[in-house]
Amino acid sequence: MATLKEFEEALREQGMHMALALLQRLRERDRATRSVRPARRLTGQKMTPELARSILELHASTGMTQQEIAFKVGVNQGRVNEVIKHGKWLTEDPQAPEAIARDKAKARMLSEPKARPRRPKAEARERPVRAKKPAPQGELLLGDP
Repeated sequence: MATLKEFEEALREQGMHMALALLQRLRERDRATRSVRPARRLTGQKMTPELARSILELHASTGMTQQEIAFKVGVNQGRVNEVIKHGKWLTEDPQAPEAIARDKAKARMLSEPKARPRRPKAEARERPVRAKKPAPQGELLLGDP
């Protein structure tokens, strides 16, 4: 299947200037009617005890799935699962496992990145020498007993 660019080049080669003009007019009309669409992804809200309670309330009072609840409150479905199954984020306890994990992750992000040990380049690395197999000596004919 030809692309639009290839189609234009073929029109130019054939000298079809009227078709090129028509194509240009259609492009301009398309650009005039375009609109900027909002982003499809929503930015997730920060999990708070209030948000966790509202998730539990929605889970208990409605027949909504975790995915529907996550979309409604604007968080990741995994967070909804953690609230429902494990009761996370229901307290503002700084010693809660999720709070500790969050603080460690923030500290890692703020600290300087660790220097990774560099691997030697391919030419500098020593490669093991493999012994070659000897070539077969005789021919094998099909159908021979």
